Amino acid sequence: MGSGSVTEGVVPGTATGFDLLGELPTGTTVLEASAGTGKTYAIVGLATRYVAEGLVDLSELLLVTFSRAATQELRERTRARFAEVVDALADPEAAATDSDQLIRYLAAHDIAGRRTRLRQALSDFDAATIATTHGFCQRMLDELGIAGEREPDVTVVEDVDDLTIEVIADLYLQRYGRCEPPVSHAEATTAARAAIFDQQATLAPGNAEGTPAGERVEFAREVRAEVERRKRMTGLRDFDDQLALLHRVLSDPEHGLAACLRVRARFGVVLVDEFQDTDPKQWEILHRAFHGHTTLVLVGDPKQAIYAFRGAEVLSYLDAVNTSDAHRELTTNWRSDADLISALDHVYGGAALGDPRITVHRVDAARPGTRLAGATPLRLRYLPRTGAGPLGKSGYPTVGPLRANVARDVAADVVALLDSDATIERAGRPEPVQPGHIAILVRTHAQVSLVYDELQRTGVPCVLAGGTSVFTTPAAQQWLWTLQALEQPHRADRVRLAALTPLLGYSAEDLVARGDELVAQVGGALRDLAMVFARSGFAALFERLATISELEARLLRTASGERHLTDLRHLAELLDDAAASDSFGVAALTRWFEDRMNDPGRGSADRSRRLDSDAAAVQILTVHGSKGLEFPVVYVPYAWDAAKNPNPDTLLLHENGRRILDVGGEGSPGYGERRRTHEAEEAGEELRLLYVALTRACCQLTLWWAPSYGTARSPLHRVLFARTPGSSEVAPAAGIPADSVMAEQFAAWAKASGGLISVEATGIVGKREITWAKPQQDETSLVAARFTRVLDGTWRRTSYSALTASAHDGAGVGSEVETPEKDDEPEEPPLATPVSMVEGIPSTMETGVASGGSSGSS
Repeated sequence: MGSGSVTEGVVPGTATGFDLLGELPTGTTVLEASAGTGKTYAIVGLATRYVAEGLVDLSELLLVTFSRAATQELRERTRARFAEVVDALADPEAAATDSDQLIRYLAAHDIAGRRTRLRQALSDFDAATIATTHGFCQRMLDELGIAGEREPDVTVVEDVDDLTIEVIADLYLQRYGRCEPPVSHAEATTAARAAIFDQQATLAPGNAEGTPAGERVEFAREVRAEVERRKRMTGLRDFDDQLALLHRVLSDPEHGLAACLRVRARFGVVLVDEFQDTDPKQWEILHRAFHGHTTLVLVGDPKQAIYAFRGAEVLSYLDAVNTSDAHRELTTNWRSDADLISALDHVYGGAALGDPRITVHRVDAARPGTRLAGATPLRLRYLPRTGAGPLGKSGYPTVGPLRANVARDVAADVVALLDSDATIERAGRPEPVQPGHIAILVRTHAQVSLVYDELQRTGVPCVLAGGTSVFTTPAAQQWLWTLQALEQPHRADRVRLAALTPLLGYSAEDLVARGDELVAQVGGALRDLAMVFARSGFAALFERLATISELEARLLRTASGERHLTDLRHLAELLDDAAASDSFGVAALTRWFEDRMNDPGRGSADRSRRLDSDAAAVQILTVHGSKGLEFPVVYVPYAWDAAKNPNPDTLLLHENGRRILDVGGEGSPGYGERRRTHEAEEAGEELRLLYVALTRACCQLTLWWAPSYGTARSPLHRVLFARTPGSSEVAPAAGIPADSVMAEQFAAWAKASGGLISVEATGIVGKREITWAKPQQDETSLVAARFTRVLDGTWRRTSYSALTASAHDGAGVGSEVETPEKDDEPEEPPLATPVSMVEGIPSTMETGVASGGSSGSS
């Protein structure tokens, strides 16, 4: 069964509405969501019903999602829901009229039995299987034991980047060390790393032997094989290996059926979240293990399938729809106001997002009207071509200055919104729009920095909410200069660079005034720090450095100091972890750090920048990072920007349902056709990224449109102007007419919304001083909390040995007055002595532990 194959099942596009209180799903059901329709609420509600109604015990329920953070949230929400229902059902009369429809439903029949089952589930909640896909695979392999090809000494790692780089270097030298290489080391590295990252893809071209393209393919294949060999030799397994191993076990001709039967016997109901982000192997595991035998509910939103670069395939979701027994959909939006939902319908309503089976359908709004007063639900600010800056050879404004101008306009508009009379209804009361209500969503990390810098100039508090690698920050360069000086403190040039970093805190004026004296002083301090590192590790080095240079006090007095200090400390932690885990000295640690700076995407998720403040602030994040989140007010300033790498090193695409990775490069056999297919699939994903960005807003959304050379192919321009009336298809591009015609089209589009959309022309925004002054708030008198709790001084942790120690020791000095012993035993023993319960049990530590566990009142 390959991805994209059409098999018997439901007909695509015939989904029916889902009712949480209706008949519970059986068989294989695809539950299709849309943004804001509460899919997690539905999953938790289904889990509650399956357990409360006695269809499965908690141990027979499997909940799967696709990230550790999502798994933790799902676990917490499921437990909280169980507890909430248990509490509510304790009062049958109140439960029967509760505002919560699920509680009312469960209170209608067998209320005592349902509450008992949920209480038992809460008691046993640690036994619940709520896991990522990879966690589920690991658990099944462990439970299958020998049938699961269990390898007890294997270490599971998140990625094998370091091993891959090592293999690439070795094989490149082995293959081309004695001849003129037909491909450069950089080209070979790119091809090989792409092949390792996407193990399920078939490498292309397959008919290019004797050419540079063929060499890249062959080299990538060799690296794949050698990485696998070295992983086996060193006892490593990554997450993809877990999937491949379980897939192999379940598909085995001899033992696969028995393995499937054991997995099915373990679970009676399987609920899978974020199913649009699955891949063919994950879907085949679920299909083989559960389809046709177990209740399998697959929940996802194909309109939010935006992770093709990670191996996710929306085609697997569509294949599941075709093979399922039922296709249901969630039709009520609980996030956004009705006015904003109607406005968004004028943007992308009815559009097909890269595939005719992935169409935006209108959803109902749970919240009528709008919670925003004094502002339009959807705004579009546009720059006419005339006056938008210098024109390039294409006749359009140069994209670099255009991006910078939009960033300045965003900052100015945020200040204007904060200074306006606009209010948002929160908890039933209107309150002025605050920085913490606002999020700005961008496409690239470079755009993150542009917007952040402009907001910083205005004084509006803002934070980077993840996504950007900390190795791309100025703090990384400053750490590199400091490491290089630590490595060679006798080199004056390196010492001077390190001295000028915030880590040491000297200025250029200091270096000029004190010259060689200061260089010698700093060099000596660096030698001392290197000794601290050798003796006590990198964490001790950093704390010593921060103390002698007064790092925190200096940085926190500067603009963006909190941000900078956060990055410096984050990098120090990563350096300490690398030094400790790999026993690096200064030289090796410097090389490691430089490699990470040259390839910021390498390594684990720990590289993502952390929040620098927990204060209420505007959040700036990428669209990928915003998925699953919501914000009262959202700015999307760069949906018009379609600039991409004109010559990508690799192409990812599908041919006849197969995932293809082209590593041959331009000019290889079949490259042109594969390039067109790749671009068409990428354009579809860009439309889905736009959908994700636009659906994060609860109350207001503000968009920008600007006329660059790439605007015609941008997702925003395409959904607005590249659709034929009555058709869902979105063309690959749409022309950009003259300014006057563009203004008329925007005006007509806004007018058709009935006042829900406003269009505002803007122009060049100068680097003028626009600042925001935080409104003064009444000072609140703070009083220290009083500690009134009474501590139990008699409680202590003890053991069986401690409890019985007095039985083996003589009398000692005690804190209480000793009284003479009273002989109250009978003069004659009873005729028969009862046999002790512990007679015959050996006197061992294990016996003591066992009896100590039950001797609380003895």
